[in-house]
Amino acid sequence: MKKHIQTDLNAIDVMSDDMIDTSDAPELTDNFFSTAKWRIPKTKVKVTIEIEPDVLDWFKSDTKNYKHQLAAALRLYAYAHQKKFSY
Repeated sequence: MKKHIQTDLNAIDVMSDDMIDTSDAPELTDNFFSTAKWRIPKTKVKVTIEIEPDVLDWFKSDTKNYKHQLAAALRLYAYAHQKKFSY
């Protein structure tokens, strides 16, 4: 994690609940909880794929967690192209 981000997280960690401004966050009502669905992530499968080096370089340059970003991009693509894609 980048150092300045870790520093910000440390500042948040020392804050009490009363010090955090939640005025822009809606309160969760009983209706929210009555319609909420619990989703447990499916077990992941390891695969090996071949992609062009420039595509991999782009994902690596954008984030340290490039494998997660690649998986998210594939999920978005699949979701956009399949009406019954479940996640």
